[in-house]
Amino acid sequence: MTTPLLDIRDLHAGYGKAEVLHGIDLHADKGQVITVIGPNGAGKTTLLNTLMGLLPTRGQMFYRGEDISDFTLEERVMMGIALVPEKRELFSTMTVEDNLELGGFRQMRMGNLQWRQRMDDVYDIFPRLKERRLQQAGTLSGGERQMLAVGRAMMSRPDVLMLDEPSLGLAPLIVKEIFTIIETLRKTGVTIVLVEQNARAALAVADYGYVLEMGEVSLHGVASELAQDSRVIDTYLGAARKD
Repeated sequence: MTTPLLDIRDLHAGYGKAEVLHGIDLHADKGQVITVIGPNGAGKTTLLNTLMGLLPTRGQMFYRGEDISDFTLEERVMMGIALVPEKRELFSTMTVEDNLELGGFRQMRMGNLQWRQRMDDVYDIFPRLKERRLQQAGTLSGGERQMLAVGRAMMSRPDVLMLDEPSLGLAPLIVKEIFTIIETLRKTGVTIVLVEQNARAALAVADYGYVLEMGEVSLHGVASELAQDSRVIDTYLGAARKD
């Protein structure tokens, strides 16, 4: 049996005495796209922050078969785990290229003398960023800022890329472009953990899905099958038809 690249077992986490996640199990294989859908307040962002090492936890997190539950944020980054947060958190007064260079810090620390060449790969995926490489990040459109946030994360050559609401606040045409990019990233072999309010688009691009409700996994399964589940349709996909 193949060992999952990411294997989360009985994960509990929260803020202070308020527990938000209650015994989460989640698995992802190399090159797989998994999505976590659910209502606002279900704990989706908390889950990603926990996997990144930003919150104290109970339970176990295995990466490549190694228990990294007690590893720090910095250690997880160096091992190849990256997060694109919902707010993107770019350096708005710095240029596109400077933001990307900061993303290459992991590769530089690892002694990879060709780390700057990764920028060419990012520009191949996001040609618009190359056109705007000397432009300040704060002057980009919403879609371009999302591309830059993903590109900066890709500069570290992550094995696991976690995306928190990548379509949030974007126009429908740009949302379609973002999900096309996710499919492109899949082809590079990176494992993607996608948290997304747009359940229809998320399930369409994912291999496997989890429905998170009130801090617990209420449903999980092959994404295409979840998209046909009557409960998922009524609760998440039905609403999408009205948008």
